[in-house]
Amino acid sequence: MLSSLLVLAIAALAPLAQATVYVTNPVGSSSLPAGQPVSINWKDDGNSPTLAAFGLATVGLYAGNQQQQTLLQLISTVDVSKVSSLNWTPDATVGPNYNAYFLRFTSSNLTDPANPQYRAEAFSAKFTLTGMSGQFNATVQAEISGVGTASMGPVSTAAPASSGSAAPSITSARPAASSGPASSSTNKSNGAGHMVVPRVLGATGVAAVAFAFFL
Repeated sequence: MLSSLLVLAIAALAPLAQATVYVTNPVGSSSLPAGQPVSINWKDDGNSPTLAAFGLATVGLYAGNQQQQTLLQLISTVDVSKVSSLNWTPDATVGPNYNAYFLRFTSSNLTDPANPQYRAEAFSAKFTLTGMSGQFNATVQAEISGVGTASMGPVSTAAPASSGSAAPSITSARPAASSGPASSSTNKSNGAGHMVVPRVLGATGVAAVAFAFFL
């Protein structure tokens, strides 16, 4: 029954999803130790838009849900069409040991075709960070739990710090049909994930996204 519902969810998204940055590391099964270098890797999935169109992107570590996500650590700015990896050292102070961190790529130039006021985004699968010494504040914890928090305004356009540096938490509030990080069920073979979904969907599409996200 569960697998059938997942198939229906993916089918509902098929004509709407737009994905380009396919993150191959970390994946859903990854458990990364804080304070040690990690290689972030991605590839073009062959779908529109291309990596060239996505172009220069800000990469950050996030926690949250589909509608609201909080930046925990700025990682780097990189042209995803010119390189396919970057090095990152997880900051132990940004949160606790947890299994639902994810990376978000935010294009500097490409906009969401359904809502041009927003930048196009791509997400990794959720993964685990260990050796962490921080704690989530109430806002982040509420987002992770799927509880809506007060709107904090549009996505921040703050310039990223150097790779591996910590940054103050910034919450991005979005319309209800926002894109979101993929669960490990996105790719059963290795847990790699990505999802860039137009922000305006029909009722069926919204239900499918919500179902797939929380599996």
